[in-house]
Amino acid sequence: MIDSHAHLNDPAFEEDVVDVISRARAAGVDVIINVGYDLDSSRRAIELAETFEGMWAVIGLHPHDAKLWTEELRDSITELTRRPRVLAIGEIGLDYHYDHSPRDVQRRVFREQLALSQELDLPVVIHSREATQDTLDILGEYPNVPCLLHCYSGSLETARIYEKMGHFFSFGGPITFKNAHKLRNVVAGIPLERILLETDCPYLTPHPYRGKRNEPARLPLVAEELAKIHGCTLEDVVRQTVENTREFFRLVDKEDL
Repeated sequence: MIDSHAHLNDPAFEEDVVDVISRARAAGVDVIINVGYDLDSSRRAIELAETFEGMWAVIGLHPHDAKLWTEELRDSITELTRRPRVLAIGEIGLDYHYDHSPRDVQRRVFREQLALSQELDLPVVIHSREATQDTLDILGEYPNVPCLLHCYSGSLETARIYEKMGHFFSFGGPITFKNAHKLRNVVAGIPLERILLETDCPYLTPHPYRGKRNEPARLPLVAEELAKIHGCTLEDVVRQTVENTREFFRLVDKEDL
């Protein structure tokens, strides 16, 4: 299995990352993509990717910190994309739930990072919370940039628009939550050929471990729930999501996959 969105670069894993990786391997999670949310976490994601087999990095500035965006930061991210273990720009986007950065600043920085990904010919990992229309509108300005809607929580109608745009979706622990009937209905309506697995660890721990720190070893719980939702076997889910992840992140020709 591939965990397409993890944060082993988070301080929550500072003391035991080696053990966490060992547990992931034992659970059948062979590949982990660590996603940055600021410059330090992006650098840490690269460090992990260059240290451990089966690790890759995604780098960028989360909308929470859009107010920190500068030309110097853009240059630093551009330089980091030259490292061979970097796959994409992310996680970037819009978050109107917390509004840690002004919305106009979020939109401007979102566009700047999309423009950077277009310039560098890299896919992007999208964070969108309570910002559906603005996310759709801005992504429509960059039709040639492949996008992954991380931890997708929107409607099925919006998902179908994204699907027509050629984008992918990733799902994690929330699809296992007992009260997530609406989300599971959305997942059921999205073709398995467009879905990736993720944990978003240390967050969004799947049932029955909610309240505890999440980690990649929990990914099989997400895969099992996805198999139930789509009425297929666990083997089908693993095979298809690995194929989808390889396609989106352009990992087909990488040596350790």
